[in-house]
Amino acid sequence: MARGKRLLPWGGAVLAALALPGLYNGLTVRRYTVRTGRFTGPLRIALVSDLHCCRHGRGERRLIEAIHREQPDLLLMAGDIFDHRRDIRNADLFLRGVAGKYPCYYVTGNHEYWHKGKVLPGDMALLAMRGVKRLSGEMETVTLRGQTLNLCGVDDPDASTVHPFYNGGDSGSFLQQLARLREQSRNGHYTVLLSHRPEWFRFYAYHGFDLALCGHAHGGQWRIPGLLNGLYAPDQGLFPPYAGGKYQRGSTTMIVGRGLARENTRVPRFYDPPELVMVELI
Repeated sequence: MARGKRLLPWGGAVLAALALPGLYNGLTVRRYTVRTGRFTGPLRIALVSDLHCCRHGRGERRLIEAIHREQPDLLLMAGDIFDHRRDIRNADLFLRGVAGKYPCYYVTGNHEYWHKGKVLPGDMALLAMRGVKRLSGEMETVTLRGQTLNLCGVDDPDASTVHPFYNGGDSGSFLQQLARLREQSRNGHYTVLLSHRPEWFRFYAYHGFDLALCGHAHGGQWRIPGLLNGLYAPDQGLFPPYAGGKYQRGSTTMIVGRGLARENTRVPRFYDPPELVMVELI
């Protein structure tokens, strides 16, 4: 009995040593390579998702400087940069920090449509003011470093199912957008789809997009490296199949960013630090 009591402090110390690193919530950079066989040189895409107006250093400098160090050719934002519960100041600081530095594109997340969409016009006006192009069921063919790709973007499904009258885009429903973009992208170029929601992966693959870039899952919030990739994600539930990482379905690759939310998460992130995602297409 006495021996057991002596072991208790050591057991507590071991548990603390294992748990404390899991509470680290500083910014990380996660890199993926996608081998396309379609480009003569690499193209670098920065993916930002689920900032939720959180703070990453004074004036958002940690996030902004991390992006600058990576020198992307394209900056894509997969929704929920804003948060209906919070002041937009941090989001604006971030947008100002990247404005004019890279081609920037945005698709909406679910938070832009909450509060009956009343914040949506102001959020979208701020994007336009900062030179960020919103893709609302639209495609743009862009050329970077002399290489061309299709860039498609869809509104969050809440645009047409929860608050259809506040969308502000020429969208139709989520599935209508996907079908229309499939037809538009049949021009022979490599096609990237930007969408907030990863749980619709089978539809992205069905429509033949080469690469889908998503957020929303927040990495499953709690992870155990090597054992559990995520405990819970919105709209996927417990043990989400697409919590964060790189996934393959047929010829379609999907990369899910774990997002940048920090101080406003309902439970602390565990072994799931906020991340900036870098994707290199080769």
